[in-house]
Amino acid sequence: MKRSSSLRVLSYARGAGVLCVVALLLVAGVWSSWDSAHHIVLSKGREHGTMTVTGCGEEVCTGPFAPSEGAAARSRVSIEQSVAARKGDRFSVVVRPGTDEVVRTGTAGFLHAWVPLGGALVLAALVIGGGLRWTRVAWGAGAAGGALLLASFIAL
Repeated sequence: MKRSSSLRVLSYARGAGVLCVVALLLVAGVWSSWDSAHHIVLSKGREHGTMTVTGCGEEVCTGPFAPSEGAAARSRVSIEQSVAARKGDRFSVVVRPGTDEVVRTGTAGFLHAWVPLGGALVLAALVIGGGLRWTRVAWGAGAAGGALLLASFIAL
């Protein structure tokens, strides 16, 4: 039995809709990640140094900032607590321009910045596999997202 043209159009429209959802998930993941990642990836000309954690609240940890070169020392900067910081920890950071907030650098900071993209890849893999029936692409996206999340967990 030959498929009618209206069924073919409906099938293409469904596929296009699912592709739009996948694209939206991936763009949202990159957008969320880029907020922190661009300070690490494009760090030339920013204030680099080391932060020593002296205390942590519910959402942020604070401590003094010791510059590496060409930057001013600060008595108190803050970092999101979600970067696995405990009192007494020291790690390399870069200061967000115009603020007293810092972003962790190095491998651990880079991976942590891209965690939202890893989650988006895992979620997009479910949509790709279920909505488009592209199982190989879905497994690839899911594996890439899972690897990113696992690497970030191990690095922190």
